[in-house]
Amino acid sequence: MVLEYIIKPAEMQVHHNGIQRLYQFDNGYGASVVCHDGSYGNGEGLWELAVLDAVGNPIYYTPITDDVLGWLTDEDVEEKLKEISEL
Repeated sequence: MVLEYIIKPAEMQVHHNGIQRLYQFDNGYGASVVCHDGSYGNGEGLWELAVLDAVGNPIYYTPITDDVLGWLTDEDVEEKLKEISEL
C-alpha cells in the first residue's frame, strides 16, 4: 500500500512471524502497522497501528488514540494513516 501523503514508501519488515510497515509523514508523525503473533486482530488477518513520533517511538497523546489501535481492516488503516498525516 503506497499512499500519496507518505514521504517515503512504507518499509516492510518481517516482525514476530508477521509483517510490520513503517510510515513517516511531513508533519513529524509516523505509524507502525503490524500483523504478527502478538498483535490485536492477527488471528483474523487484521492490523494493529501505533502512532509514532519523529524518531520512531510510540506516542499515546494524539487525537488519533491514547493506545494502539487493533483489529483494523486495510481501509481502516488507510483512514488512520490519513488522519495521522493531517495532525
